[in-house]
Amino acid sequence: MKKRLKTLGISLTFALLLPAGAACQGMPVYDNTNFVSLIKQLVESGKQTAELLKMVQHLKEAKEKLEKVNNAVRQYQAVRDITRDNQRLVDLVRNDLREILNSPYIHPDEVGIVSRDFDAIIENSLSQLEFMEQVLSNDFLNMTDAERLTILEGHRESTKQMVADIRVKRKRYSLVISFREMRDRINNRETNF
Repeated sequence: MKKRLKTLGISLTFALLLPAGAACQGMPVYDNTNFVSLIKQLVESGKQTAELLKMVQHLKEAKEKLEKVNNAVRQYQAVRDITRDNQRLVDLVRNDLREILNSPYIHPDEVGIVSRDFDAIIENSLSQLEFMEQVLSNDFLNMTDAERLTILEGHRESTKQMVADIRVKRKRYSLVISFREMRDRINNRETNF
């Protein structure tokens, strides 16, 4: 029993002393060098953030310049396409109109109608070229490059449509000529009876 009391006493002592010692962590100790190091890191981080903000601003300016150059290139391509299509239009009209009007199967009263059909398309093409010149040369209604490009792309589509219209008209008149030619051959053939 003596042994038991001794064990109980020691365990009570440990029980009373141990939790108090285990729960205490002591006084916090601040190291001034760590505090100064932390402040230096924060200052350096602020400098890096400022540099990153400057870099972001430079990247935004570079992006804006690239967009301006891209818009200028796209405007140039649109103008080139419009000019090329208008040249093709004039060549088509010149060659096709000459071919159609030189045909013996076009009646004299139809010459004016055929000429007016082709002239209307050419006049529309020339007016579009004049408008395009105004859009590009003037600060037309204080437009941005994107708005100017939208107008030019619309004109590009309309010139492609005019080329298609010329081809349709040429095909229509060619069909009329070939029909009249075939009719003439049938009516004037020799019979071998």
